[in-house]
Amino acid sequence: MVILFWVCAGLILWVYAGYPLLLWLLNRMRAPRVVQTQAITPKVTLIVSAYNEAEVIRTKIENSLALDYPGALLEVLVISDCSSDDTDNVVRAYEGRGVRLLRMNERGGKTLGLNAGVPAAQGEIIIFSDANAMYHPQTVRKIVRNFADPHVGCVTGESRYNLDGATDSTESENMYWRYELALKQMESRLGSLVGGDGAIYAIRKALYRPLQAADLSDFVNPMQISLQGYRNVYEPEAISFENGAATFDQEFRRKVRIVARAWRGLLRVRAVLNPFRFGFFTLQVLSHKLLRWLIPVFLLGAWCANLFLLHSPFYLCAGLVQTLFYVLAGIGLLQSQRKEIARVFYVPYYFCFVNYASLLGILSYYRGQSFTTWQTVREASN
Repeated sequence: MVILFWVCAGLILWVYAGYPLLLWLLNRMRAPRVVQTQAITPKVTLIVSAYNEAEVIRTKIENSLALDYPGALLEVLVISDCSSDDTDNVVRAYEGRGVRLLRMNERGGKTLGLNAGVPAAQGEIIIFSDANAMYHPQTVRKIVRNFADPHVGCVTGESRYNLDGATDSTESENMYWRYELALKQMESRLGSLVGGDGAIYAIRKALYRPLQAADLSDFVNPMQISLQGYRNVYEPEAISFENGAATFDQEFRRKVRIVARAWRGLLRVRAVLNPFRFGFFTLQVLSHKLLRWLIPVFLLGAWCANLFLLHSPFYLCAGLVQTLFYVLAGIGLLQSQRKEIARVFYVPYYFCFVNYASLLGILSYYRGQSFTTWQTVREASN
């Protein structure tokens, strides 16, 4: 039980403190791997995935057409996953301005839409986006400058959440993303970051490989590019803005779906777990993704092991601290039903919320749930 306790506790500490500290130290001990940027203007296709996005698709198209990039070199391709609302009609109204609509014959999910959209794209650089993700005017230029470096195969931008009138779930997600962005920046300086961001990442079209329907595209696709020997770099000046989920319940379902698909995706690209081939990048994948998803297992293991060690004053205190933390999280859960959470309960609740979603995501994979299609936040809130 002592061994089990310290193994679980050690892995938890490694994921949340040890790994970030290692990245921080390496970033100060090593010269960063510089990206040879240049103000280039290749042909770019902006692929927008949409399903029943009539409420926001017009704003997204207007935002895309207003981007500071030569109009003749920027193609906007909207992939409609068999939308049943007015999404397609809105897109068709912009065909005279160079916007193309690719409507899927049947609903198969975002990933299958990308498999159809990338071959139809005219650009040599493909930027993937969502219908509710609005870009800063300079975003395309900031992204493509990185592709002047022949070693770069993928560029991931920065997602930000709109906080005007934000709910607790959006503020929590924004706090989580600030932590994630710090890791991405440090990983990118060392070589490559792990995975992308479905709202804003770009690839060389020639490096795209067809995905399976249940793959999480913004995880598997960048990892496939890493497998081909190219870097996935972070571009903090390529910025996307979007609204978060309206409620914790919607955010919870989204996280379960993401982890289930990402877990499956990692098994598909498990070659990256070979340290003899990928070196430090393997440690990044293990620490940033695999072990992070398994944190709920380690939490449960540490708490259960602790129950058998209460005869020791140290382990008695450790058990009380863990139990108090979960009690605070439970109170936070009760308060979340009223959509107001006091700060003292906020962090324990959100920490447990995220990790419980990870656990259910992994279990969902082994139960055979694939989550190939999706429901928009706006639909879910109606």
